[in-house]
Amino acid sequence: MACARDGFSNAQVHSLETNDARIDAPIRQLMYSTSLFSSVPKRLVTITCSIQTPGGIVAKKPQHAQNSQRGQQGKQGQQQKLGGQAQATVARTKHSQATPTRPWRPGRDKFLPVSRADMDTRGWDQCDFVYICGDAYVDHPSFGMAIISRVLDTHGYKVGIICQPDWTDPASITVLGEPRLGFLVSAGNMDSMVNHYSVTKHRRHTDAYTPGGEEGHRPNRAVTVYGNLIRQTFKDAPIIIGGIEASLRRLAHYDYWQDKLKRSVLLDSGADILIYGMGEHAIVEIADALDAGLPVDQITYINGTVYRTSSLDEVYDYDLLPSWDDLTADKLNYARSFNVQQQNMDPITGHRLVEPYPNNVYVVQNPPSATLTTDEMDEVAELPYARDWHPDYDAAGGVPAFAEIKFSISSNRGCFGECSFCALTFHQGRVLQMRSHNSIMREAELLTRDPEFKGYINDVGGPTANFSRPACDKQLKHGVCKNKRCLWPSVCKNMVVDESGYTQLLRDLRQLPGVKKVFVRSGIRFDYTMADASDEFLRELLEHHVSGQLRVAPEHVSDAVLSVMGKPSRAVYDAFCRKFERLNREYGLKQYVVPYLISSHPGSTMKEAVDLAEAVRDMGYMPEQVQDFYPTPSTMSTCMYYTGVDPRTMEPIYVARDPHEKAMQRALIQYRKPENYKLVREALEKAGRRDLIGYTKHCLIRPVPPRPGETSAGGGHGTGKKGGKPHGGAGGAGKGPKGSKGHGGMSRAQNTAGRNRAAQGRQGANGGGRRN
Repeated sequence: MACARDGFSNAQVHSLETNDARIDAPIRQLMYSTSLFSSVPKRLVTITCSIQTPGGIVAKKPQHAQNSQRGQQGKQGQQQKLGGQAQATVARTKHSQATPTRPWRPGRDKFLPVSRADMDTRGWDQCDFVYICGDAYVDHPSFGMAIISRVLDTHGYKVGIICQPDWTDPASITVLGEPRLGFLVSAGNMDSMVNHYSVTKHRRHTDAYTPGGEEGHRPNRAVTVYGNLIRQTFKDAPIIIGGIEASLRRLAHYDYWQDKLKRSVLLDSGADILIYGMGEHAIVEIADALDAGLPVDQITYINGTVYRTSSLDEVYDYDLLPSWDDLTADKLNYARSFNVQQQNMDPITGHRLVEPYPNNVYVVQNPPSATLTTDEMDEVAELPYARDWHPDYDAAGGVPAFAEIKFSISSNRGCFGECSFCALTFHQGRVLQMRSHNSIMREAELLTRDPEFKGYINDVGGPTANFSRPACDKQLKHGVCKNKRCLWPSVCKNMVVDESGYTQLLRDLRQLPGVKKVFVRSGIRFDYTMADASDEFLRELLEHHVSGQLRVAPEHVSDAVLSVMGKPSRAVYDAFCRKFERLNREYGLKQYVVPYLISSHPGSTMKEAVDLAEAVRDMGYMPEQVQDFYPTPSTMSTCMYYTGVDPRTMEPIYVARDPHEKAMQRALIQYRKPENYKLVREALEKAGRRDLIGYTKHCLIRPVPPRPGETSAGGGHGTGKKGGKPHGGAGGAGKGPKGSKGHGGMSRAQNTAGRNRAAQGRQGANGGGRRN
C-alpha cells in the first residue's frame, strides 16, 4: 500500500519516483471526549474539479441558521482551466487509455457535489469553506481532501473544493464565491516539489494524482502559490493551510531545490493559520471558532497549529528558537533549532515554539494535536466515502494514484521507528494509533462487495505494517522519550514487542468469504520481528502473505551509516535473512528478501559506497530500484545534509553534496549496468579500490568497457542480468510465483505504484510509501 499521510488528514501516498527508489491549549481543552464527532445535523460538501462538465459553478447563499450570510458570488459560466496549463486537448499518458464502462460504480449522488447542478440539487447557496487542493477528487480515506471534507460535513459545515485551479487566472478560485468562514489550502498528498522533480532535479513526466496521470496541473510550491492567489483576490478572507507540504515547511526549513534556507511557509503563503500533522481535531476546532464569530487572528490556542503574531505579550510557556537572522548567519544554528523541534513533537511533552523574524514578526508553533483514539480512528476510516474517483474523470482514464490503494486497508498511523531520513516523526509523531480489529474487518467486507474485487487485498498496514500497538505503555501517560529512540541503537528494554494482534487480524481477513489472498506490502520492521520472542508472525507472513518477494529496508550495510540513519546494524538484517531462508526451506517455499537501499546518505563516503556495492555483489543480484538520498524538508537527514553536522550531537558528518559524487555512489549499487561503467570505475579509483577492477570473482567491473549487449560486471558474475539471487533463496529477483507478472505477484500498475516510494515516504509518508 503505497501511502503517506496528508497533513490536513490521514492520507496515503504513492511515490512517482521511478528511478530514485524512492509532513497545549491553556485557554481551552480539546472538545472531544470519547468521539471525534459530535451529534450534529448533517450538511453537504461541494467539490469543484478541474476536469468536469464546462460551465460556471456558482455558490448560492445558504439557509444557514445562527449565522450571517455573506460571500461573494462567482461568475456564472466561468470555465475552469486545467491546472494552469489550460490545455483543451492533450496527449494522454498510458494511464489514461480507454476506461471500460463500469455501471456498478457509484453515481454522482454518492459523491460530494462537483458542479453547479449538484449544488442546486442540494439546494444551498454559499460554502462555509472553500478547499483548494492540488490533487484531483478521489473520495477515499487515503486522500486528505476526502477525509477533511467528510469530517467537516459530519460536523455540519458545507465545504466547496476547487481541484487543481489555474494558478495563472485569479478567476479560477472565484467559481464558488467567497466562503462564509474561510479558505482551506493543501498541495495534495505529496509535496508539490517532490511531485514534480526527481532527486536529480529533473522534471517528472507524470502526476499520479491528476486525471490521466498528466503532469503540469499544479504549480511548484503549490501552497504558497494558491495562498497568494487567494489573498490577492479575497483580501480579508481567512486562509488555513495544511497538508504534507505545509506541515513540513511550517518553520524555517532547508529547500533542496533552491539549495537555501526558506522562511516558514505561513509567511510566504499569506495564510492566517497553518495546520501541521494530523488535522482532524484542529480543523473542527478552527471551524467552530470561526462559526462562533471569533476573528481568525484570535484563534491562537489550538494545538497542532501555527500562527504569526507581532507581539509575544500574550504567548505563554514557549521555547525561543534561533531567529531568522541567526539561522541564515550560521548553519549550526539551524541544526540546534531542528533538534529542539524534533524533541517537541509529542502531544504530552511538547512545548510551544517561537521563531522570530525581522520587523517584530514571530511564528508560533503550538504543541502537537492530541493523537486520535481507536474509536476516532475507526470513525474517520468509516465515513461515507464513495471510495472511487469522481466519474467526471472517467474519460481521462481515472486517477492513477487510486489504483494501488483501492483494495488496500490502512490499519494505523504514526511510527516509533524514527528513521533519520523519514519525516514521520515530524509529521505524524511516534505514538502509534491503531484502528480496531472490527473496523478493519468491516472495511475488508466492503471491499469484497466491489464488483472489481478479484479476491486480493493488496495491503493491510500503515507506516509499518507489523506495528500494532504503542511502543510502551509509558508513552500514553508520559509521552515519548525526548532523548531516546525506541528501536535504535537497539530495541528499548521497555518496548512491548507484540505482533499477535496483527497476526490474528491477517488470519481473520484471509478467512473472509471472497478473499483469496491478503498481501503485506507496507513493509515490516525486521528488527522488531527479530525482537519478538515468538516467530508466529514471520511464519504466517511467509506462508500466506508474501507474493514471492518480501521487500524490507536495511538501507545500507555500513554500521557507521546505519547509525546515522537510525537503522539497526547489519548483523540484525543478516540474522533476519538467515531466519527467513530457514523458514522458507521448512515450508518448501522459494521466496526472497529484496532489500531497499539508499546511496549517498549523510555519513556515506566513497568507502562506504564501495562496501555497499560489494554487499550487493555477494547478494548475487542487481537491485532494480535504488534511491539516491533525497533531502526533502524537515527530516533529520536533510538537516545533516544542509548543516554538515548531526543535530543530536553537533558532531561533523560527511555529506556527499556534489551531484557527480552522488551519481557515482548510486552507480556503484547498480555496477552491472553498462551505462554505469565509467562512473563505477571512477568511483573505485577514487576510493583506492582498483582491486575490484578485473576478471576475478570478487571484481565488480572488468578492465575494459563492456561491448554492446554485455554487462559491466567483473568475472564470476555470469551475465549480470537483473534477477540474480536475492537473500532468502535461489532464483531470480524478478521472478514471482506462478501467475505473477514478473514483479513478485503484483500487476505492472501495482509494481509501478509501489516502486521507489520513498521520494515522498521519506518526507512524511505513511503506509507502504515509506520503507521500514
